[in-house]
Amino acid sequence: MTSATIDRSAAARPTGTARAVVAASIGNMLEWYDVTVYASFAIYIAHNFFPSNDPSIDLLKAFLAFGVGFIVRPIGAVIIGIYGDRAGRKAALTLTILVMAAGTLIIAAAPIYAVIGFGAPLLLLTGRILQGFSAGGEIGGAAAFLVENASADKKGIYASWLQASMGMSNILGALVAMSVTALLAPDQIMSWGWRIPFMVGLLIAPVGLILRKTLHETPAFEAEQLRQRTAAVSPGSPLVRIFRKHWRQLLTGLGFSILWAVAVYTLMIYSPVYVQNAFHFTPSQAFTATFIGNFFLVGGCFVSGAVSDRIGRRAMLTIGATLLLIGVLPLYLWLQASPTMMTLIIVQTSFCILVSSFVGAAPAALSELFPTGVRSTGMSLVYNTAITVFGGFAPALLTDVTHGGTRLVLAPAWYVMIAAALALVAMPNLGRQHDNTLPS
Repeated sequence: MTSATIDRSAAARPTGTARAVVAASIGNMLEWYDVTVYASFAIYIAHNFFPSNDPSIDLLKAFLAFGVGFIVRPIGAVIIGIYGDRAGRKAALTLTILVMAAGTLIIAAAPIYAVIGFGAPLLLLTGRILQGFSAGGEIGGAAAFLVENASADKKGIYASWLQASMGMSNILGALVAMSVTALLAPDQIMSWGWRIPFMVGLLIAPVGLILRKTLHETPAFEAEQLRQRTAAVSPGSPLVRIFRKHWRQLLTGLGFSILWAVAVYTLMIYSPVYVQNAFHFTPSQAFTATFIGNFFLVGGCFVSGAVSDRIGRRAMLTIGATLLLIGVLPLYLWLQASPTMMTLIIVQTSFCILVSSFVGAAPAALSELFPTGVRSTGMSLVYNTAITVFGGFAPALLTDVTHGGTRLVLAPAWYVMIAAALALVAMPNLGRQHDNTLPS
């Protein structure tokens, strides 16, 4: 039986259901929720875990701790990615949500610096490392699961749930942040209120775990396992196969994943803190604009994924990258010239629409670069390399640049524009879909 025959057989019996979509997306939702609330409450975390006489330095340290979680993401990507390609998508998805919940629990319960001294930031870093390790394998396993459960003409819309779930988690995170800042006094938030969002995140984990443990394995993965069992030789390590046979796909995927990482972490995650520091909006105003904008992010991701099923991933990603290249700087200039609440809402909503036009199609495009046998490993490795190098430390980098003596207030716009230009360079190498007749 050939690989092409097996893949066609698997595609002929897709098992995608609403339950599978929710189960695959909920871990991604928890990951992004944790990222969102950490960034949103970074000022309070900085005060409690890195106290000094300079709030700007405290905030920088908090974002550096945030970035440390991304250093281990490539490690998680390789280990969990290989595990997912060998043990199955279900096993990998169950593992990631357990580790992610453990990291969130540590952050929610960690004593502050005033109580245990240097042990406090160490606990915070431990929580971020566990979250980062888990997140490293989450996107590859979840995307592989969704794509392999979808019919050929719906892979884009199914995979778009990953980034739509990011928008949903941002909405939940903004709603929790708005509630906390509205219902509690500033000193209460500083003392204990900042823990509430992390405790809310823990409520997501049991639901996701139950759903994931009851999933069935994907037909494509089962077919690939059958092919490997009937093959004359062992396929070898997925990591070795990736670098030997698919290094071109790695480079192409990295080229457009850089924009995926930069756009999300600059315009979505860092934005609430950035507009407070650069344009003097209140926390409530920043969270409200984020809350409203993310509804458009969710809808835009579904539209982008669906359109990519019709016109192709390369065309949709090219449109999204071009819009980000030309649209971000004028929007920031407008906000700088007119720092009103209405302007902030319109600008943040526009950012969400621009980001969704690219990231909605990105998961399907990345998954189609790799065959089934190495898909989880390949996706996890590419995505998390981009996230680690260009996304995770973006808040710390941009905080330092925008608060430095040069006052490069518009640095976030230039960062996104450079990433968009790199993505457009990579686009010609991206085919409409991966040739599944190639051996993995």
